[in-house]
Amino acid sequence: MEIRRSGSQPSARGPEDWFTGTVRIDPLFAVREPARAAGNTVTFEPGARTAWHTHPLGQVLIVVSGCGRVQREGEPIEEIRPGDVVWFESGEKHWHGAAPTTAMTHIAIQESLDGKAVDWMEKVTDAEYGAKAE
Repeated sequence: MEIRRSGSQPSARGPEDWFTGTVRIDPLFAVREPARAAGNTVTFEPGARTAWHTHPLGQVLIVVSGCGRVQREGEPIEEIRPGDVVWFESGEKHWHGAAPTTAMTHIAIQESLDGKAVDWMEKVTDAEYGAKAE
């Protein structure tokens, strides 16, 4: 058994290549063989979001605070709130982030395949992000 105490792992700023706006990543757990899953708490300031991306084995988001947005390619933007659980299929192109005026925090869990958990793509444009959420 191992207990990782809250605050024992340093926070990191979300890299500009992968995010628009201010994003903080707090690690929860890393991949530990033979398991493949890793998890992070990710906080998006208002208007902040990921770039478009996919995951080779899918991703689960658990919204813990605030109000956010998610979108999969070709579908409308959807609003997400605390308690919502979002599942993205393997290879499904998507993005997620905060609402325009409200921060959002979620727990992100994804598995690695051959050491890779995510494929980053182009940034979500302001026009794409500004589309009306359903």
